[in-house]
Amino acid sequence: MGNHILAIDQGTTSSRAIVFSAEGRALASAQSEFEQHFPNDGWVEHDAEQIWQVTAKVCRDALAELDDPSSVIGLGITNQRETTVVWDRTTGKPICRAIVWQDRRTAETCRTLKAEGHEDTVRQRTGLLLDPYFSATKIAWMLDNVKGARERAEHGELAFGTIDSWLIWNFTGGKVHASDATNAARTLLFNIHQQCWDDELLDLFNIPKSMLPEVLDCAAEFGTTTDGLNGLALPIAGVAGDQHAAMIGQACFSPGMIKSTYGTGCFALLHTGDKPIASEHRLLTTLAYRLNGKPQYALEGSIFIAGAAVQWLRDKLGIIEQAAETEALAESLDSNHGVYLVPAFTGLGAPHWEPDARALICGMTRNTGRAEIARAALEAVCYQTHDLLEAMTADAGKRPDTLRVDGGMIANNWLMQTLSDVTDICAERPEMIETTALGAARLAGLQLGVFSSLDDIASSWALERRTEPAMAGDTRETMIKGWHKAIKRSLLD
Repeated sequence: MGNHILAIDQGTTSSRAIVFSAEGRALASAQSEFEQHFPNDGWVEHDAEQIWQVTAKVCRDALAELDDPSSVIGLGITNQRETTVVWDRTTGKPICRAIVWQDRRTAETCRTLKAEGHEDTVRQRTGLLLDPYFSATKIAWMLDNVKGARERAEHGELAFGTIDSWLIWNFTGGKVHASDATNAARTLLFNIHQQCWDDELLDLFNIPKSMLPEVLDCAAEFGTTTDGLNGLALPIAGVAGDQHAAMIGQACFSPGMIKSTYGTGCFALLHTGDKPIASEHRLLTTLAYRLNGKPQYALEGSIFIAGAAVQWLRDKLGIIEQAAETEALAESLDSNHGVYLVPAFTGLGAPHWEPDARALICGMTRNTGRAEIARAALEAVCYQTHDLLEAMTADAGKRPDTLRVDGGMIANNWLMQTLSDVTDICAERPEMIETTALGAARLAGLQLGVFSSLDDIASSWALERRTEPAMAGDTRETMIKGWHKAIKRSLLD
C-alpha cells in the first residue's frame, strides 16, 4: 500500500484533481472548466450536476495517469464556498441551478434584514455580515421561488449543501449528507462559538433544520466512495472550504500568520488563535479550521474578483488570449499612466461590502491601450489586498510582516513584486502554489495517519520565491489615493 492522496479542488470556474505524495509532490493531475450562467444582472449560477460529472471525470483522469492507482489511500475535498445546492433526497437531483457565491440576487433581502436590526445578532453568532455572498438567503430564495420547494423542504424531502456536501453525497451514492465546520461557518446559519447549527438563525431565514448536513471536523470520516471512481473505494478523510484548505497547505498554524490566495477571487486569512476576534473594520470572523473538536479562528478579507478580471479581459474584451500574457503587458509600461480598473462586476467585498457597486475603468486617455487595461486589472488585486491588510492590522493590533501567497495568479512574478510594493510587506510563494488542493490532501493524510501532527505538516512547507517591497513611499501613497478615488466612483446612487 502507498500513502498517496487524491485531492479535489472544486473551484468557481473549474474542477481540478491532483494526486499528492506524502512529501507534497504532484504525481498526477487533471483539470476541466465548466459552464458559467449569468441569467440576470448580478446573478451567477452553476449546473450542480455538471460540477459532479466534471469533478468525477477529472478524478478518474488523474488516477489513470498513475502506474498504480492502488497507491492512493484516501480522498480530500476542498471547494468554492457559499455556493448553494438544494436537491431532492430521493432522486438526488437539484431543484434548480446552484446559486454561486458571487450572486447578488438577494441583496434586497439582506438590506431588509439589516433595516429590521438583525445584523448584530447574525454577526455575534456567525462572525459574518448580512450579505448575499453567504448561503442562507440563497437557500431561502430557492425555497420561495422554485414551485413546491418550501412545502417539500418542510416535509423533509430536500437537502441543502455547499459544494463539498454535494460531492460527498454523490461520491457516497447518497449515503452521507455531511459538511465540515469551515464550510458550515459560511452559511449564516452556524454558530461559530457553540459549533452547531443555530435554531434562532434558522427561524430568521425561515429554513427547515431537516435540510442541513451533519457538521464534522476538517479531518474526519466522511464516508467511502461508491460512485464516480470506476468502483474504487476511497475513504473521504479531509474536507475544508478552499480558503481554509489553503491555510493548511500554507502551514499557517500559529496566530499572526497570514495567507492570501489569488484565484477567481482573492481571500486573505489571518490566524487569530483559539478565540475569535470580532472585527470593527468590516472583516469576517471565521473558522481557520477545526481538528479534534477544537476550533481555530481567523479574520478574513474576501475580494470577489481577482483572476476573474483577467478572465474577463480574455473572454469578453479579447485583449489577451491567455492569462499569462498580462505579465509582459504590465512590465512593458513604466507606470499605470493613471488608469484604474475597479473589478466590481458582482459588487465589492471586504472591507467595503457594497453589493450594488459596479465595475469601471477610469483615467483613460486616447493613449490608453491593452497594456494599461491589463496592468490595471493586476494592480486592482494588489490595491484590494492593501485595503484588507490595513483593516486586519486595525482589528488584530499588529501588522503582519510576511504574506504567504498562493493560487494560479501568483505565478506572475510582476504581480508578486507589485503586491509587495503596494502592501509594503514581504510576500512568500511556496514551491507548491496549488496549496488549496494540497491542504485538502494534508487534512486527509492527517486523518489517515500519513501525518502525525500539524508540526509534521509544517515541516514540509518549502519557499520558492520571496519578494521585498521596493517602491518609494510617495509613489505608493499616490497610487493608493488614486485607487480610493476610483472606488468612490464605482458606488452607484
